[in-house]
Amino acid sequence: MKETRFFFLPQSKRFTRHFLVSLLTLFISASVSSQQRPWPTSDDAARFLKSVTCVVKEDDQFSFYNAEIRDAVNKYWKVTPVKYITTEEFNVMRNDPSLSFLVLTITNFSNDKSGSTYDFLNLLQGADVDELDQLPEFCAIPLCFSGAPEEEYSYKLGLIIRFMEYHAEMVMKNPSTTALRYLNYYNRNVPEIKNKTILVREEDLAPEVNSLDRIAVHYPYKVRIVDDEEIIRAIEEKGKDVVIVHKVGPEGVKQTGTCMKTLIGADDALMYYYDSHMVDSRNASGLLISDFKRLSRF
Repeated sequence: MKETRFFFLPQSKRFTRHFLVSLLTLFISASVSSQQRPWPTSDDAARFLKSVTCVVKEDDQFSFYNAEIRDAVNKYWKVTPVKYITTEEFNVMRNDPSLSFLVLTITNFSNDKSGSTYDFLNLLQGADVDELDQLPEFCAIPLCFSGAPEEEYSYKLGLIIRFMEYHAEMVMKNPSTTALRYLNYYNRNVPEIKNKTILVREEDLAPEVNSLDRIAVHYPYKVRIVDDEEIIRAIEEKGKDVVIVHKVGPEGVKQTGTCMKTLIGADDALMYYYDSHMVDSRNASGLLISDFKRLSRF
């Protein structure tokens, strides 16, 4: 469960990482426990449909994110008009109910004792409230382990934006379906995966399933191990019956924390699978044998 969501919109990600620890200490000491953001009401859903969605840019002029999010939103976001704003403008405008926001946040989890944090992309509705944590949340999707290079996820932002729009429309149609708050709501689509081709990078696979032969022992359906360029093509061409693996988890020397795994359709932007696990000496940061067994069970 997400315990604390830190709304910190940095001037520079490089600068952010140097004092993130002291920032987290400040927020944790200020709040012993934190609840999830409010689920949108039917009134919030109606306001969202009439809103202008403000895409909050990072202040770093060299940010990959700023260029990629602008490109993705301009290409794929259709549900509301959009405008681009600075972090300073966001802090002023967030209380306006006629606005909604696509904004980066930093998040941790109550069951993750590693102290790890994760960058999420959130879709929030403006509201006249005192605290940022009180803004209604239509969608939150993990982008990367905090501190990872933006290039790790920026090329998938088009697909992520398409999914977030689809999810927002689902919430607007079904505001009473609170199960939509959790991404594992979409695991009802798992049986359809065997009729599709999974595209996954080798680095997003655990060592025991890092080849097609090893995967086939547990999952006898179509899988291709590809590079970033092939995933980019599949997203841009909306590859028919193709699902893209989006993995978020610790990399390099840090081998503790939460690993989150999603499979999203390149053609329909529908999520077909979500799961997470704690990374340790027996469970690597990537798709596990247990994931492939679960996908082949239906």
